[in-house]
Amino acid sequence: MNAAEYRAAAELIVSRDTYRFGGIHPDDLRKAEILAQLAIAAATSETAGAHTGSDHTDSFETIRYTADVVCIRGSDVLVIERGWDPHKGMNALPGGHVDPGESSRAAAARELLEETGVQVDASDLTLVGVWDAPDRDPRGRYITVAYVVTVPEDTTARAGDDAAAVRWVPLDAPGSLAFDHGQIVAAARRQHLACGRAIGTARRV
Repeated sequence: MNAAEYRAAAELIVSRDTYRFGGIHPDDLRKAEILAQLAIAAATSETAGAHTGSDHTDSFETIRYTADVVCIRGSDVLVIERGWDPHKGMNALPGGHVDPGESSRAAAARELLEETGVQVDASDLTLVGVWDAPDRDPRGRYITVAYVVTVPEDTTARAGDDAAAVRWVPLDAPGSLAFDHGQIVAAARRQHLACGRAIGTARRV
């Protein structure tokens, strides 16, 4: 299977198999997450094996690995105002690079805390999917794994790290978001509604 096939398989599991009788089956979710990770590995492998010209010189593309979080509170979603380019001044999801030796899930929880002050346990994050379109980021090839988490109604956020500001915006109308984050929010909202608003409910830390 190539990267696109792995991603399609993961999306099929998430969209079709995890919502039985209104609940998520952990085994299906684990399968989807494994496929998501394999999609990233396959994309990297395909890029590393590309050849250019007749001398078969290997051509390597740098692929950056990131994680993003759709943090839901009631009917709102948490966004940050980007304080740096690209898309400086636009709203975006909290997220950032996966550090060496770190899982995307752990990175998502860490970035959420660093950028917004909202602390959740990594195990409370639920996979939404993988976004890997080659042109999704003007800086180069970025592949992101997106997660969703639901936090208590009294959760507050504060700007930290590189965020110029944080705000809660309507989940069903978040406005224009940087990169493809509007697509990620829409996918998380569909998942959220399909599961009876019970997915990724964070325990108080």
